[in-house]
This record gives sequence, structure tokens and C-alpha cells, in this order.
Amino acid sequence: MHLFEKTKNIFQKLFKVVNIYDIMLGVDVIPVAASSPFMRLNLRLNTEVFIFNHKREERDLVSSKSKKLIRNILITVASLAASFGISVVLQNVLGVTEHVMTVFVFGVFIVSLFTGGYFFGIFAAFISVFAVNFAFTFPFFAFNFTIPENFISALFMIVISVMTSAMMTKLKIWQELKAEGEREKTRANLLRAVSHDLRTPLTTIYGSSSAMLDSYETLSDGQKIKMLCGIKEDSEWLVRMVENLLSVTRIDEGKIEIIKTPTVLDELVDSAVLKFKKRYPSENVVIDIPDEMIIVKADPMLIGQVIINMLENAVHHAEGRDAIYFRVFALGDKAVFEISDDGCGIDDEKLKTIFTGRYSTDNPPSDGAKRNAGIGLSVCQTIVKAHGARIYAENKKSGGALFRFALDREACEENDE
Repeated sequence: MHLFEKTKNIFQKLFKVVNIYDIMLGVDVIPVAASSPFMRLNLRLNTEVFIFNHKREERDLVSSKSKKLIRNILITVASLAASFGISVVLQNVLGVTEHVMTVFVFGVFIVSLFTGGYFFGIFAAFISVFAVNFAFTFPFFAFNFTIPENFISALFMIVISVMTSAMMTKLKIWQELKAEGEREKTRANLLRAVSHDLRTPLTTIYGSSSAMLDSYETLSDGQKIKMLCGIKEDSEWLVRMVENLLSVTRIDEGKIEIIKTPTVLDELVDSAVLKFKKRYPSENVVIDIPDEMIIVKADPMLIGQVIINMLENAVHHAEGRDAIYFRVFALGDKAVFEISDDGCGIDDEKLKTIFTGRYSTDNPPSDGAKRNAGIGLSVCQTIVKAHGARIYAENKKSGGALFRFALDREACEENDE
């Protein structure tokens, strides 16, 4: 039963890797034997991590609300002060009095546009009414709403300001609902796209492990090793798929903060290509990067994931290729990354939605094949967009596909230093 013990150890190592990864991300661990010390340790660690993350989220929420409140107050004060200053100039310097109310209404519009909720817009509207009545209508520097002209102007201004504030608030709410709807649509597309991809390797793992348990004594050593290799390969593929899905959802929900740090290009490229070559040692990757030192502003772990995903995309979809080409060059204050191949290229229709995570079912793969569903490229777009950049895909005239994105780099003066 020595081989059976090896099988058990492989599964325990797999669970350990996935559990540690999940603990780092603060998600539920994969259950193993409930009575095992490892499971009890995982439960304790997961509970502590959950409590820590919950407290941190509460602190972040309070901090976020405080910052938002201070920001709204500063915007309101700045807008009203600017409106008052402009009105003083119009009335006392230029001798124009008929546009004072318009200036304050525009100030209320600015407050409503850049603050959340109704309170600050309506508050700014009433402050504007009192400011106009006190400083810019007769009798000056005194509140007087008994004069019909002053009362009608104040009432008219309140109505316009409140309507403007309410309209802008509703518009922002509608935009937020629309954005949330788009996010939900994207999540639904991702779930539909990966349903088959996740089911196929899970079925293979389940079938192979069941066959080993049911017919362990009758299987030859070669058959057992083949099954274990298949389980290992499918498990690694599942882990990479889950990593990509977590990256998309967590960045979209704002749970991952993009921290741009100065990163040496050579180290970034070497790290990503080394990980790729471990998974695909037989692939021919031609690398072309500048000899001089280039420092990019990026999150190295996430950009490394982008590079690996695009290289893997070429492996899975660039049929008939001889090599994959990875090129980086400096263009102004940008470092341009290009990954291309000399394969079959991409259909024009698929180019339009290649970064959306949607999968075209026109030519479904045979049973057991992994489609990858474009999830890797969807992750690439999400990460690159979070870095304030864009990613492009096109077909080369000489044949094959080309993917390109650019990152900010340190100025030449900083590099020389």
C-alpha cells in the first residue's frame, strides 16, 4: 500500500496549498477529514482570519465614512465660498447684479454633483438663499424677506436649487445602479463561461480517485501513476482558474488595492516567464527586452499574472504556432508590453468580445477539453484597467495574434540617479 500512501500525501499537499491560499485571501477552506489535526488547525486559523478581516472591514468602513464626510464638507464650503467670491466680483467690480443668483445655483449644482445624498445639496441651496438675501439684495447686510421681490427671488432660488440637487442625486443613484447591473451581468457571464470548464476537471478528478479506491488492487502501477498525474494536472489547472476568478471579482468589488511600486522590468519578466516555463517547459518563448534598465510603476504580482495569462492564452488558442514572442520596449513615459504568436490568429467577431470573459459556443470543444473560456484575458483587462491603462488585441498582417498594453515607467532622470 506504499503507492496508496503516496496518493494520500499528494491529496493532503494539494489541500494544504489550497487551504493556505484561501486563508491568505480570507475565504472558506476546503474541508478535509473533520477529525484530522490539520483540519482543526485550519478551522482555528480560518476563524481567527475571519475575525481579523471582519474587524479590519469595520475599521475601514468607519474610516471610509469619515473621509467621505470630510470630503463632502470641504466641497460644499469650497463651492459656496467660490460662488460668494465670484458674486462679489460681479457686483462690486463689474457692476453686474442680475447673474448673482445664477452663480449660486451653479454652486449648488457643483455640490450636488460631487457629494453623495440629498443633504449637502439642499443645505447648500438654503445657505445660498440666505447669502444672496444678506449680501447681494437690498437692504444690504440684513435679512429681509418681507419685500415681495426678495421673497419671490428666494422662493424661486430654493425651488431651482432643490430640484437641481434632487435631479443630480437621482442621476448618480441611477448611474450606480447601472454600474452594479453591469457588474452583475459580468459575473453571470463569467459563471456561465466557466461552468463547463470547472465541471470537466472535477469529473476527471472524481472519476480517477473513485477508480483507484474501487479497483486499487487490480490496477497496475503504470495505470495508478497515470491517474495520479491526471489528478495533479487537473488540480493545478483548477487552482489557476480559481486564482483568475478571484482576481476578477475582488478587483471589481474593490477588495484588492492596486499598489504601484517601482519594479525593475528584467525582474518582472524573468519571474513571470520562469513560472510559465515550469508549467509549459516545452514551449518556445522568444523574449526581446531593452538592454538598459527600465523601471515600471505597477503591482508586480498582478502584472505577472497578466503576462502568464497572455502566454497561456497563446498556448491554448494559437494553433499552428512555432513560437510565442514576448517583447517590451520604451515609448515616451510608457513601457509597452507585447505578446504575440505566429499561429492561426483570432476571428474578427471574437476580437470584439475577447476581453469580456464570454465564450462563443459556435465550435465547442470535445468532451474533456478545457476551453479556458477567455477568463484569463478577462483577468488581464481587469488588472490592466485597474492600473489606469488599456489592453488591446489585434491580428498581425504576417499571421497570428498580438496583445498589447502599456504601463507608466519612472522618468529617465530618476533612472539615471
